[in-house]
Amino acid sequence: MPTENASIETTLTLDPAKKYFTVDQANSALPYVSRVVEDITQVYARIIELRRGAEKPDGSEPDTEKEYETTMDRLSELVDELHAVGVELKDFELGLVDFPATHDGRDVLLCWKRGETDIGHWHEVDAGLAGRQSVRLLETQEA
Repeated sequence: MPTENASIETTLTLDPAKKYFTVDQANSALPYVSRVVEDITQVYARIIELRRGAEKPDGSEPDTEKEYETTMDRLSELVDELHAVGVELKDFELGLVDFPATHDGRDVLLCWKRGETDIGHWHEVDAGLAGRQSVRLLETQEA
């Protein structure tokens, strides 16, 4: 299926250090990724609560700053877990994750968000959530 990027496909070079996923590989990683994302959304919600509490005029409890720092550290650890798998978190609240993939010799992103049961969408690298399309449109290329 031709795209607007078709004319530059031959000049693109895939990053050999980057992990690329097929739809099947991304679906296989999803049970682990979804658990980490669930933890991230909960930890992030707690960070928001702590931040709002600290902004109240009556002040915050003495332990709030320490809890905030500890919770931020936990959030960072969870994001690092996703990076170790090879995926990128795009939105803390939605639990939006991109899995790097290739299609027709160019980088694309398989897109998943918390609550979805499998990898059902993809988008161009510069398209984001609004540009999501069904993975059925991809001609899956197995590695």
